[in-house]
Amino acid sequence: MWRLLAAASVLLGVIGALLPVLPTVPFLLLAAWAASRGWPELEARLLAHPKYGPHILHWRQQGAVPRRAKWAASVMMAFSATTLWFSPVPAWVRGSVYLMLVVVATWLWRRPEPADAPPR
Repeated sequence: MWRLLAAASVLLGVIGALLPVLPTVPFLLLAAWAASRGWPELEARLLAHPKYGPHILHWRQQGAVPRRAKWAASVMMAFSATTLWFSPVPAWVRGSVYLMLVVVATWLWRRPEPADAPPR
């Protein structure tokens, strides 16, 4: 089951790398977590990846999110909120989504930034 979850998460991460509306790193974090429980070879490959490995390590060691990722996520959430404003959904759905976006953004911006990352 761990391998299936890890493989599905990597697949979603790859799709996310190609589609701007789907995040990549959260799926790779999930893949690395699942792989650590049942697929050590995949976990090692994910941690050694030149682009995504440092993000996984920063999350594991410090619970850290780079500022650039915070800004990217915030811009995408603002885009989603704007798009939702013009869609024909009930007001309670719109309000619930807005509340969820605010909670996620608040949580995200309260995460530390990687200690070894240069300030931007």
